Amino acid sequence: MFQEWFGYYCVDQGHVPNKAGTDPGLYVFRKLRRDGLWPVQDHLESYTEDDLFDVIELLFDHASKGVKGAYHQFNQCGWHYETFDSRAGREIFRLEMNDILADYGPGYELSPDGEVLALPDDEFAPMLAAEVPHPDAVNVRDRVEAAKLKYRRRSLAERRDAVRDLGDVLEFLRGEAKGVLNSKDEADLFNLANNFGIRHHRQDQKTQYDPSIWLAWAFYYYLATIHACVRLLERSKGQA
Repeated sequence: MFQEWFGYYCVDQGHVPNKAGTDPGLYVFRKLRRDGLWPVQDHLESYTEDDLFDVIELLFDHASKGVKGAYHQFNQCGWHYETFDSRAGREIFRLEMNDILADYGPGYELSPDGEVLALPDDEFAPMLAAEVPHPDAVNVRDRVEAAKLKYRRRSLAERRDAVRDLGDVLEFLRGEAKGVLNSKDEADLFNLANNFGIRHHRQDQKTQYDPSIWLAWAFYYYLATIHACVRLLERSKGQA
């Protein structure tokens, strides 16, 4: 799975290097800027969660399926490949890792792009999968999809950015939404965005909340509100 980059061990030749060079540990250090991660089997027990996910993403980037090579029979040494298929190797690695990641902690998955993402809770999965049926791709649809991806990443800062981005989409929709929301609902909606330290940075904002709880609530609240506003707008146009 990793011979193309990290080489292989041969009973006759010892370690046979490949693209990562003669010192794979140094190569991994250059990529992740952290020491003590390679080889995996020697350091796995000391990994932090960030170490683990970073190494999984690195392995995805360097996985490839052996296509052509020779089988070394002596002492059952194994296959020594010369040509590789990186796309097939990455997909095999991703599928195998997802069987494990789904049961780790709250549940994760390795995306087709090789990024470890949190799995959505079952009750919110349909909302994350649903597309926003708005004609403006640049200001609405693409921004919502980018916010969904940010929210599933590991960084708390990215999750906060995801909520801020959805707030910006709501701000963009505000003019249209006035026609389908009453004034009190509109005021309450943007009070959340503006007074709780998400979309702006002011001294009078409320910031004493548990980010992991608040951001989850705010993200799904905003996302549901965007869906509701867009569908109300669709309905109002159909009745016009």
